[in-house]
Amino acid sequence: MALRIIVTGASGVLGTSVREAFVNARHEVLGLSHTRSGGGLVQLDLTKETEVEKLLTDFKPNWVIHCAAERRPDVAEKDPGGTRILNVQVPGHLASLSKKLSFTLVYISTDYVFDGTSPPYIPSSPTNPLQSYGQSKRDGELAVLAVNEASVIVLRVPVLYGPTPNNSDSAINILLDVVQDQSGKVYKMDHYATRYPTNILDIAQFLVRLSGYKKSIPPILHYSAAEPYTKYEICLVLSKILNLPHEHIVPDAQSPTGTGAPTRPRDCQLYTRETEELHIGENGDASLGLSLFEEWWTTHLKGK
Repeated sequence: MALRIIVTGASGVLGTSVREAFVNARHEVLGLSHTRSGGGLVQLDLTKETEVEKLLTDFKPNWVIHCAAERRPDVAEKDPGGTRILNVQVPGHLASLSKKLSFTLVYISTDYVFDGTSPPYIPSSPTNPLQSYGQSKRDGELAVLAVNEASVIVLRVPVLYGPTPNNSDSAINILLDVVQDQSGKVYKMDHYATRYPTNILDIAQFLVRLSGYKKSIPPILHYSAAEPYTKYEICLVLSKILNLPHEHIVPDAQSPTGTGAPTRPRDCQLYTRETEELHIGENGDASLGLSLFEEWWTTHLKGK
């Protein structure tokens, strides 16, 4: 059965893939963007609550996938007030509309709600974000889950990669620019924090399958690849695929220190067993449909 789907942040890295996945699955999809219109996108400022309520009332969605957010930790540190409006106030309003208009809201959250000291983390693990970005996303979780009788799902995901218009759109893709810069510039690369890069195409397909799930869904789900990498190790993988030297990339295994140093958790691995047990795999099994990192990049880069 075709559903009516709204995707916020539909011109962003994850939102673009989510919108395309639902369109390809033949659902009726409305993509919302703060900056763009046309090509299936409607421009809307999500902080204008009256306009948001009117649009959702008129469209009558079955599901709203809320991808829009301030996702840049450095910006969150510089503008905590603006970040909280986007990452806490807006999803809280969407949750209240979920209750009023009877749609399911999926709030995309992050592994950065944890402090990275005792992985892996299950959905019920205590949160303890270390910086403004993680705090705002944790508070966004609390805001949406606090709306009684609203149909809300918090989906926590780690750092993302996949097809993007610009490498700078992803903290992983931008490492391609580092690897390909053979000018002689030396890069100091993080070899301290372990990340679990997850493909946006996989998340998008999972959300399509989730929207067709007929049983009860837990309020918090984790979706994450299982392969651990530091940013330095990712650079080595990309160098190998591109057959480029990597001597200009120097590993830095020290924790960030000093005034203004980014506060990033060391290892926020998300435990996905509870998600797997829903059996929302492509064939109704426990598979999450996760791409292998090096395999995906090999195919993607060799195809260019």
